[in-house]
Amino acid sequence: MIYTLHHMRQRMLEPLNFAAETGQMMLQPAANFFAPARFAQASLEMVGRVTRTYAKPDFGLDVEETVVDAKPFCRLLHFANRHGKTDGRKILLVAPLSGHHATLLRDTVDAFIEQDEVLITDWTCASQVPLSKGDFGLDEYTAYLMDFLRQTHELAGGQGFHAVAVCQPTVPLLAAVSLMAEAGMPQQPRSMTLMSGPIDPGAAPTEVTELAGRHSMEWFEGNVIHKVPLSHPGAGRRVYPGYLQLAGFMAMNPDRHMEQHANLFYDRLRGDHAAAQRLTDFYDEYLSVLDMDGAFYLDTIDRVFKRRELALGTMVWRNQPVDPSAVTETATLTVEGGRDDISAPGQTAAAHDLLRKLPDSKKAHHLEEGAGHYGSFAGKRFHTSILPRIRGFMDEHA
Repeated sequence: MIYTLHHMRQRMLEPLNFAAETGQMMLQPAANFFAPARFAQASLEMVGRVTRTYAKPDFGLDVEETVVDAKPFCRLLHFANRHGKTDGRKILLVAPLSGHHATLLRDTVDAFIEQDEVLITDWTCASQVPLSKGDFGLDEYTAYLMDFLRQTHELAGGQGFHAVAVCQPTVPLLAAVSLMAEAGMPQQPRSMTLMSGPIDPGAAPTEVTELAGRHSMEWFEGNVIHKVPLSHPGAGRRVYPGYLQLAGFMAMNPDRHMEQHANLFYDRLRGDHAAAQRLTDFYDEYLSVLDMDGAFYLDTIDRVFKRRELALGTMVWRNQPVDPSAVTETATLTVEGGRDDISAPGQTAAAHDLLRKLPDSKKAHHLEEGAGHYGSFAGKRFHTSILPRIRGFMDEHA
């Protein structure tokens, strides 16, 4: 019912949004030289942003984008090297399935394609997946990654490639590589970089880990999982709706978000449109969310955060134990942000204790002091400090 009510609210706000955005355009000529018009235009922009439904953004990069594979819950996209090179590194970039679209990693992809080719997981909004396609849980996610690793290996012509996981997928990527190592499969990556993810949520508490510990699985299932209404292709599917996830994101730092929107308003009044554009670009991305399949969300809460299966050595994939100590060839770099309040320092570095048979010469850790969660994969610190460290590690283990 709550999903249907939210959908109805969106439809009811569409006329107001149309009026606000039309008013902005009409005021544009006068706003260039008349202060009251700028005030009215800025006010209407605030109304327009509050009433807008934010669609999935495009990557919009200046290189060729192709679909390598299209599965029910994910597309595997390929981005060519910016300079047309085809003999450079091939990188599988695993985007998180945690509310936002893969375009949240646009800056990460943009940085890598300056030298490399990138394949990225582009997760599908679960409300768009017909119920006949089945549920999508942590086991299915891990199976997808194993297949994507094989496809990246093929694209690299069997010459070796590298994998990078950001946030939530650090767990299934480590699981997938462990399973492939146990099976002796040749398609293992030369290196994997695990960035700001919950390999062991118990290593350092955050608001996220405390939320998982504070409530029972029955509470999560009863309060955050809802059925998709008939107006969507995925009608009847149980999902964690994107708008609820967004409310949770915003609630973690409400004062910060209010301050940023106030800054946007005053930037418009001052005519500082460059500063305003930086904020609108960020929030256009941040406010665009997708629905997550209920099975995957509940698996993540239960198996990753509550039972800490990977960290405690109890994870099983389709009746097969997941043993990271089987990894002996894939060099592993962990990256953490010193101010990360989602996956706090220590959670990702815990991977090194699990990779017991991987030589120390193939292990490395980088802690970026002063970087928050998003700063570990985007922005100035990522470009100037973290990216060179990742590239250097890949070069060392090419």
